[in-house]
Amino acid sequence: MWLTEKFGLGVPVVGAPMANVSGGRLTAAISGAGGLGMLGAGSAVSAEWIRDEGAIAAAGGKPYGVGLMAWSVADHPEHLDAVLELRPALVSLSFGDYAPYVGTLQQAGIVVATQAGTVADAREAIAAGVDVIVARGAEAGGHGRNAVATLPLLQAILDLTDLPVLAGGGISGPRGLAAVLAAGAAGGWIGTAFLTCIEAQTKEPARRRIIEADETDTVYGTVFDAASRAGWPDEYGGRALRNTFFDTWEGHEDELKTKDVAHQEYLDGTRAADPARASIYAGQGVGALTGQPTAAEVLTGFATYGDYLRAALNDGSR
Repeated sequence: MWLTEKFGLGVPVVGAPMANVSGGRLTAAISGAGGLGMLGAGSAVSAEWIRDEGAIAAAGGKPYGVGLMAWSVADHPEHLDAVLELRPALVSLSFGDYAPYVGTLQQAGIVVATQAGTVADAREAIAAGVDVIVARGAEAGGHGRNAVATLPLLQAILDLTDLPVLAGGGISGPRGLAAVLAAGAAGGWIGTAFLTCIEAQTKEPARRRIIEADETDTVYGTVFDAASRAGWPDEYGGRALRNTFFDTWEGHEDELKTKDVAHQEYLDGTRAADPARASIYAGQGVGALTGQPTAAEVLTGFATYGDYLRAALNDGSR
């Protein structure tokens, strides 16, 4: 399998880069347990944060990655400079014009991935010369497109290219991982399953809300981006847990972009990790989360995917 062979992994899982969740500690824990951890370098972090957290991620000597947003790199080239200094094994560049950076990263010996939410996105990725494509379905938490579910998207992209394709969105455990591997994915791009890990940066009030949530509690939209004014392009909304703030402002995003009182309310809610006001990004697999495990325990669960593949083969041969 390309993913495990390329990076020497024990489990074909990449920990999706999640801003304010996957810092150096979670990244290192995922990599140390046999997956490939990734730093979530959000637009608000400094280049020094990337260097410091990258040092933590690298301390165990295992391969790791960094996730960047192309639209943010355009405004913060120092983020890319910091990543080039670190030379992680994998860099994900998505959401915006990432093509100008692909060659620079590859020349530094870094494998380059991008997230695709449609077949058109995948065609652009192939043209840009990336090394691996992430088929990110609409079920996934965090930012991306809400256009196509993971399984139909994965199948279409696999039919399109011979590049390695990872599957992201709705993969909450070993059954889901077995399903996408059986379809031909090189591995799973897993975010939500790691949200409440003890090594994650997720704040305690958010952890409690995530554990309480079921699979119907997520919403998709640009409300939180309009409130944060971080700079996310409108074409990339986010999937998060539904709350009062979202319900109040859904359909009024343009007004929200200039409403200073609401902007401040959102910022205050974010600082307090108030589930009623803050954005808690999570995918539709959130209902599977029931506690606060270690990253190693999550990886141990995913490692049983082979049992489900064997069971399916045995059932099919009867």
